[in-house]
Amino acid sequence: MKRFRQDETAAMAEILRNNGVISVPTDTVYGVCARMSAEAAQEQLRKVKNRPADKAFPLMCKDAGEIETVAETDARSRKLIAAFMPGPVTLILKKKPEVPAFVNGGMATVAVRMATSEPVRKLIELLGEPVYMTSANQSGHPVSTSLDEIETSCPLLDGMMEGSPSFGQASTIIDCTGEEIRILRAGPVTMADIETALKQ
Repeated sequence: MKRFRQDETAAMAEILRNNGVISVPTDTVYGVCARMSAEAAQEQLRKVKNRPADKAFPLMCKDAGEIETVAETDARSRKLIAAFMPGPVTLILKKKPEVPAFVNGGMATVAVRMATSEPVRKLIELLGEPVYMTSANQSGHPVSTSLDEIETSCPLLDGMMEGSPSFGQASTIIDCTGEEIRILRAGPVTMADIETALKQ
């Protein structure tokens, strides 16, 4: 399986454009990604991970502006984006009506992250759209902790970006769709951190 240097973003973007799937290091864990706008790319990502059809994938965007193209934000969520992104957080937000239903399984909400390194940001920028980003493993199995493990766990991948995650812990998932903010999965960002950010 081809391993790409972090500066070979053009070649990796071309794989994604052709509905391929690649692995990349994020700030939390190794991830696998595919382009958002093609149902065929999503299906290929499901095959790579053996992931059930009823589980939607989070989206990773290049910046705050791109998040606004797929999700509805308000003053509260914009504060969290400014405080913690890019960083180890995933926000659950209401999906923009123009985003196709297949992107998130027809749900009213979408999970979003922001690119957490310059190579991943550049990759998304060259691709020209957000990517599905999910952990590099078979669905229900432990997350891979090295490129060798990814190659064994996800043999259907079309390539891998070299590099290492920095936290080694999955992101904090924060639900911003209700009256009260809720943490759905604990991670590096705590409720105390969130409350401090919202007071700013």
